[in-house]
Amino acid sequence: MTLSGLLDRVIAIMRRDLLTAIRYRSGFLITAAGSAAELAAFYFLARAVGPEFRPDGVGYFPFLLVGTGFYTFLVMGINAFLVTVQEAQQNGTLEVLMTTATPAPVLIFLSAISSFAGHTLQFLLYLLAGLWLFGASIHVNFLGCLVVFVLSVAIAVAFGILAAALQLAIQKGSALVWLLGSGIWFLTGTLFPVSSLPPVLRWVAQLIPITHSLDAMRLALLQGANLSTLAPQIAWLCVFSGLMLPASLLIFSYTLRRARLQGSLSFY
Repeated sequence: MTLSGLLDRVIAIMRRDLLTAIRYRSGFLITAAGSAAELAAFYFLARAVGPEFRPDGVGYFPFLLVGTGFYTFLVMGINAFLVTVQEAQQNGTLEVLMTTATPAPVLIFLSAISSFAGHTLQFLLYLLAGLWLFGASIHVNFLGCLVVFVLSVAIAVAFGILAAALQLAIQKGSALVWLLGSGIWFLTGTLFPVSSLPPVLRWVAQLIPITHSLDAMRLALLQGANLSTLAPQIAWLCVFSGLMLPASLLIFSYTLRRARLQGSLSFY
């Protein structure tokens, strides 16, 4: 597949999803209202806790703002891969899609990329709303934010491909998304610093890639940390993404091949 052909596919998919979003504007308004209510709850929670509580050296409201916003962005990006496979199974189009000239992992990625773009916009609006409505203080290192963002997205893509593989293999890809969204969020420092956990759980938290994503994004976005300060977290993110992306692609290819042989591609 040529680069121009890939770009044409990306543009076509993003145009389709943009037209769909414009058609269903009420969904955007409901999401915006929910985000505003969440921000207000976090603001008053931070006020109730008091200004003396400064996790990792920053105010509690900015800590919550970045933690919840970036964590939600990553989990929703992971979920986009699962939804792509589930919808194709339910519509009976998965077998047709998997027989096209476009490699299956690329096809899944192309279908999820516009969702990533939409969630990126939501994340930025969430941050801007927190800054504008509630006056959160930030000191941004844009280069550091970009590096952390790209590496974190690579990890989210790996998790998303794993969720898609689980959906093909045992129709339980939603279990991985649930685990990340509800089961282990407290270990990643989303609402409170990891340092407040018991030693054993702190050790477990370091094995979760999103923990390092949140720590690094807070350093770059709230404290303006330079790349040398971010180096330990960036190194962890590079290791996780370098290991997880190839592994997830191999697992997805294996489960796809096995599902084809068993004739279970459209099971859901």
